[in-house]
Amino acid sequence: MKEVSPGARHPDGDRIIRLREGDLDALGELYEQYKASIFRTALAITRDRGAAEDILQESFLRLFTHAEQIRTEVPVGPWLYRVAVNLSYTWAKRRQRWCRPLSVVLDRLAAPLHLLPERLVESLEVRESVQQAIARLPLGHRAVVVLFYLEELSLSEIAEVLEVPEGTVKSRLHYARKSLKEMLSDRKAASGVAYEFT
Repeated sequence: MKEVSPGARHPDGDRIIRLREGDLDALGELYEQYKASIFRTALAITRDRGAAEDILQESFLRLFTHAEQIRTEVPVGPWLYRVAVNLSYTWAKRRQRWCRPLSVVLDRLAAPLHLLPERLVESLEVRESVQQAIARLPLGHRAVVVLFYLEELSLSEIAEVLEVPEGTVKSRLHYARKSLKEMLSDRKAASGVAYEFT
């Protein structure tokens, strides 16, 4: 993690200062900047659009109510990811099931296919296979896969978001990849379609 010089403020920090002073436009600016990423993260973990929308709103409500405790020298993104992931975990543990397809993540995990008419069915089958495999991952492994592949966070950023050592993130990602490859090996052998988890 980079050293931040004392007194230096990240551009997000200026908005946090304004938010502390009651400027709701600052909250709106942060919302516009981070809403898509936070929503995608919540949706990928919960697989429920309604829950993801609620988690998005709750994440920014918490940003508003905890503005006094948020650091101004670093981006607010990791803090928001952490809140969204924690809220998603809580929701998932209560539900103990996944309701909707994880189509956004599948684009990043399945090898690219040309969507020619004869390939469209195959592409949908690939998505379904990968979605089912991801749905069977333990929750901690699924979160790492989502943050790494969907949100393209670095290992150190994921460690900060999940509040675990970077080695734990590496281990979870390793075992998640291994599990996904094993779960998809039958599909790969049958269809010859490649899955990339590197």
